[in-house]
Amino acid sequence: LIQGLRDAQPTEAERDVWNQVNSVLQESESMLAGLQSYKGAGQEIRDAIQNPSDLMHQERAWNSVCPLVIKLKTFYCFSVRLEKALYSLLTCLTCPPYTPTQHLEKEQALAKQFAEILHFTLRFDELKMRIPAIQNDFSYYRRTISRNRINNMNLDIESEVNNEMANRMSLFYAEATPMLKTLSTATTNFVSENKTLPLENTTDCLSTMASVCKVMLETPEYSSRFSSEDTLLFCMRVMVGVIILYDHVHPNGAFTKLSKIDMKGCIKVLKEQPIDNVEGLLNALKFTTKHLNDESTPKNIRAMLQ
Repeated sequence: LIQGLRDAQPTEAERDVWNQVNSVLQESESMLAGLQSYKGAGQEIRDAIQNPSDLMHQERAWNSVCPLVIKLKTFYCFSVRLEKALYSLLTCLTCPPYTPTQHLEKEQALAKQFAEILHFTLRFDELKMRIPAIQNDFSYYRRTISRNRINNMNLDIESEVNNEMANRMSLFYAEATPMLKTLSTATTNFVSENKTLPLENTTDCLSTMASVCKVMLETPEYSSRFSSEDTLLFCMRVMVGVIILYDHVHPNGAFTKLSKIDMKGCIKVLKEQPIDNVEGLLNALKFTTKHLNDESTPKNIRAMLQ
């Protein structure tokens, strides 16, 4: 299973879903590159606010913000496609009569794509957390739009980003970790919409993936084979991603004593890594999980994440 998660090829039975998900995943690197190169319009916005009656400053700020808003729309639309891809994978990896472990062994190429979605999601959110300009740019855009509606200024961009789209984007970017939030909601919806499917099919799939990643990270014979730090980071991100999804869909969450995920072991593995590599992941466990602060969470586990 561990080997398969690294270099699986789709079987005939997996091909259709694999192709659908692959068409989304192929764009993930360009999304990350786009986010990485995001240079906000902070200076132009400050100049415009400080010189409210200077038309040149107003136009410069507006012309700087509009292309950025189009970029933000691209990321948001990608999250919608990612959500659909995740839904398709969950449908395949949880359907009866197979157990989650049998699914992960039988459909290794799909399990790998599931891991790749989580890997992308955590990388996207780690980057987004470091770019406060995103929310500043977007709120300036919305303020200007509403002001200019009153002034009847011609706004071509509204054909690209109408009010409904802007509202959805606002909610998306208001989240500390918007992509993870999207996937958590998608997984929760998947469970509530498939009432005939036992909840364990979904939670066991997630906990199995978490333990595969943990074993890979804590066992020297596996981790010494990692060709690069990238593989290590891949494993850590996937582990944290499935923990967060599990915590959202399991009624008691991931942190209780009865959880099928060894949270103490998972956190320990993360804390053994250089802090620069895991700070974002530990923050995701702190701020994007649902049950960490519940009474049922053992004190020692809460203390590990302080």
